Amino acid sequence: MHPLQAGATLPAIMASKKEKEELESETGTWIVKDVPRDLMHRVKIAAAIQRKTLKQLLFDLTEAHLEELERKGMLPKGK
Repeated sequence: MHPLQAGATLPAIMASKKEKEELESETGTWIVKDVPRDLMHRVKIAAAIQRKTLKQLLFDLTEAHLEELERKGMLPKGK
């Protein structure tokens, strides 16, 4: 049920919106071990060529791959 339909107050609506935004903006940390040196080197070069950070390149590649899996119906569509 929508907060307005339940007779919620404005602060309650704003709090739930704020909480929702906080959940969407949360980040996590991955530590990846045993990455082959050659792969690390090639990815760093690819990032430099595209003038991206290593982090941004990995995010972009991951997002593109996930979108491809979603298009193929192999993965549920994300947000």
